[in-house]
Amino acid sequence: MADLSINLAGIKSPNPFWLASAPPTNSGYQVQRAFEAGWGGAVWKTLGEPILNVSSRFAAVSFNGQRVMGFNNIELITDRPLEVNLKEIYETKKRFPDRAVVASLMVEPKREKWHEIVKRVEDVGVDGLELNFGCPHGMAERGMGSASGQVPELVEKQTYWVKEVAQTPVIVKLTPNITDITATAEAAVQGGADAISMINTINSLMGVDLDTWNTIPHVSGKGAHGGYCGPAVKPIALNMVAECARHPRIHVPISGIGGISSWKDAVEFMLMGATGVQVCTAVMHHGFRIIEDMIEGLNHYLDEKGIASVMDIVGKSVHKYSNWGGLDLNYKVVARINTDVCINCNKCYISCEDASHQCIDRLTDENGKEYLKVREEDCVGCNLCSIVCPVDGAIDMVEIPSEHPPMTWNERQAAISGLNSCNVDVK
Repeated sequence: MADLSINLAGIKSPNPFWLASAPPTNSGYQVQRAFEAGWGGAVWKTLGEPILNVSSRFAAVSFNGQRVMGFNNIELITDRPLEVNLKEIYETKKRFPDRAVVASLMVEPKREKWHEIVKRVEDVGVDGLELNFGCPHGMAERGMGSASGQVPELVEKQTYWVKEVAQTPVIVKLTPNITDITATAEAAVQGGADAISMINTINSLMGVDLDTWNTIPHVSGKGAHGGYCGPAVKPIALNMVAECARHPRIHVPISGIGGISSWKDAVEFMLMGATGVQVCTAVMHHGFRIIEDMIEGLNHYLDEKGIASVMDIVGKSVHKYSNWGGLDLNYKVVARINTDVCINCNKCYISCEDASHQCIDRLTDENGKEYLKVREEDCVGCNLCSIVCPVDGAIDMVEIPSEHPPMTWNERQAAISGLNSCNVDVK
């Protein structure tokens, strides 16, 4: 089998699957059970000043029969005493020396506060620190979490304060509730971060009860925005990981977080630049046991590809990700309907007719049988028909050779600018 071990900025673990800082890592009992199940590492539920939580903390969105497509929480950092957490961290690391035990930290943006908690936490033998600059609810109202994480100067300054005293690798966890996550990622690097992790949860309101008009969830009739996570956020998280991975001034390892539920999700994040991944919602939904399928699936995938180490796939797709202006304008695909597979449900026809380019015709053959056919000369290759089709293999997206050489928008504009005085046909 392939080597699944990873090294993220000096933090080693036997596989790339870590538990994210969240309810599943709230106690030594839970983390130790997770390690027994096979998890490679865990980021302890965020430590800081004592807090009080509210009752009725979670909510979920189900979609098309799938429960927990999206998950929301208004829970804060740990409500357990720091001394108790530190004792359990020590015991857990002693029992599982080969697993990565990382402490998530959040304190007021004051130098002495960061120095104090870093020294106390490192004394119990953690492998690394994760600075929580991402939590969007509750703590942000107190100037911590995403309130700090949305300000690059504060990210850089607080990272620097931690690095002044830290003896273990420092990971900075970033908030997605910002226009450009690379700004804060770069600030973390400038502050001395050894790695970055993303994404934390997204500001959200899960819903409103149509009978009571209360928010979901509500606390005695009142609600507040919470953090959104789960499978629904995966595309957002994957984009942010990719944007940071391809940024020339963000040259530290990335721990990928956001909607990861399977080994396939993990591979996608690693191909787009993550050295390892963190999982939360899937564990809250299905339990620690999902790690068995994740490890088995990843092993099979790497073996089938002939890849010796999981670290060999990190970042292999980053060079394929660019700005829109770098895409080939002359590349063309069209839809082709396989009539022997098509069930004539007309979903593709309706979608194309109502929401795309009206290039699917409903026809009748010589036997009076109805069938659908794409007018390829009018098809723009938007993929909509293949997306809505309920039958695998009924619609293929086929590449059509272009009569023109590849040309991006940026190249086209440069050509037009440079040849503006010449009679040149730029296509």
